[in-house]
Amino acid sequence: MTTEPKQTRTFASFSEFYPYYLKEHSNIQCRRLHFIGTSLVIATLLVAIFTAKYKLLLMLPILGYLPAWIGHFFFEHNRPATFKYPLYSLLADFAMYRDILLNKVHI
Repeated sequence: MTTEPKQTRTFASFSEFYPYYLKEHSNIQCRRLHFIGTSLVIATLLVAIFTAKYKLLLMLPILGYLPAWIGHFFFEHNRPATFKYPLYSLLADFAMYRDILLNKVHI
């Protein structure tokens, strides 16, 4: 018995990708954990810059991705889009963060 690999979907633009990203983040707990992770990234980035403690920047991937991946594995039950679409996913994290702050995406 052979299993065919899942086909990776292609997107012509970020605006085409973002609705897919939001669909992959439909669980409210997952979105909340993404919001927490992105908030930690922004806060740590600001602290690192204003205190010149640039070693804090090494923590950014952990602070951003750990809460998000917990959201995917335990609440959303899907594989993070980061693995297939790293750049678009990073941009979409911040776009969703903005949309949460603007009350366009609910948490």
